[in-house]
Amino acid sequence: MTDEVRIDTLGANSLNGNNETYLARQAEFESNVRSYPRKLPFAIAQAHGVWITDVENNQYLDCLAGAGTLALGHNHPDVLQSIQNVITSGLPLHTLDLTTPLKDQFSAYLLSLLPGQGKEYCLQFTGPSGADAVEAALKLAKKYTGRSGVISFSGGYHGMTHGALAVTGNLSPKEAVNGMMPEVQFMPYPHLYRCPLGIGGEAGVKALTYYFENLINDVESGVRKPAAVILEAVQGEGGVNPAPIEWLQRIRKVTQEHGIMLIIDEVQAGFARTGKLFAFEHAGIEPDIIVMSKAVGGGLPLAVLGIKKQFDAWAPGHHTGTFRGNQLAMATGLTTLKHLKDNKIADKVAAQGEWLKGKLAELQKRYPVIGNVRGLGLMIGMEIVKPYEAADHMGCYPADGQLSALLQKKCFEAGLILERGGRNGSVLRLLPSLLITNDELNIFLDKFEHALLAAGIKPV
Repeated sequence: MTDEVRIDTLGANSLNGNNETYLARQAEFESNVRSYPRKLPFAIAQAHGVWITDVENNQYLDCLAGAGTLALGHNHPDVLQSIQNVITSGLPLHTLDLTTPLKDQFSAYLLSLLPGQGKEYCLQFTGPSGADAVEAALKLAKKYTGRSGVISFSGGYHGMTHGALAVTGNLSPKEAVNGMMPEVQFMPYPHLYRCPLGIGGEAGVKALTYYFENLINDVESGVRKPAAVILEAVQGEGGVNPAPIEWLQRIRKVTQEHGIMLIIDEVQAGFARTGKLFAFEHAGIEPDIIVMSKAVGGGLPLAVLGIKKQFDAWAPGHHTGTFRGNQLAMATGLTTLKHLKDNKIADKVAAQGEWLKGKLAELQKRYPVIGNVRGLGLMIGMEIVKPYEAADHMGCYPADGQLSALLQKKCFEAGLILERGGRNGSVLRLLPSLLITNDELNIFLDKFEHALLAAGIKPV
């Protein structure tokens, strides 16, 4: 029985408390598709707030937080209590889409957070992943409009299921996947640091805004009028890239004028992450469909669409899923959403984000491998570059995905968990718990500078 895993009350086990042993067993048990253990080679024993402890009793400051899922951090006591309340209440844990008082309460509260307190919106509970919610949104747009095309944007990430992957910018997971969803037209997404038109600044944003509007209006563009436009107001996996406000406002205006449904993917950026409850609120717009997952379930699997009622063209059962009634996730989600609103966490996050970007800008002056610091709230990216090579005509140095990977490794060794994103993984990304304290952010800064030095990067 020595090989049998026995979990004790602390989450430790009988495998000698060894990270390497667990990683080897995971490699034996799981497919090659596993990802995070290759970059973060440890086995977790406990987690509280922003801190993770592995089976060897090493501690890590977690600035990944389940890719933004854990808005209140690990094992928040109110979240744990909400789980206990459901377990002891006698509610069924599996309900398909049947009605419960808990679902009623969650639905009413979530709607109240949508634009106009949700009076023009209804909810659709989908399968428990953001990707399935994206699939539902695309299908609904096609069903309502009777059209089949979709416009998406370079750098966008919307999931790994078939339709969601088709509207995702990253080419790597599309390799050798034939028969992608047809009629997806990609357009360039504005990038204030690396303008896709090679113009840069406000002029680049204006040109991209004109380009989008002209494509829709031009009767010889070669692109049929689409059913929908799908985008993130802040691209996450694409390298923490916020949409310029004027560009996003123009996208909304053009789509409304042409009867094109605007789908905003708020899976990662939603629920106070960017300093507003939703990232699209920075531009003062209202989407036709809002895609929500991650934080909406308070750490447990849940995905929901907010749909303008006028576009709710579904017939009963035309997009369904066995696990769309997760009562535990509705309980933890309700607790999380109430905590965010009642404690004005979005305001706290906005202030912390500006402070942290200022501190990182100071660090950038001493370590020019940090080519660009960007983001909103506690969704921040640092693009790592080669500052000793020639800059392009916009003054941008070549991106350095290899150094970014090394820095992620050195951060891990320093007890700091960060993720990478952007082209060739050159952007180090911060997605910590929204309850992270200023003292903990200072610990992050210390650990990150330690990682820079450990990577052999000398300050100037």
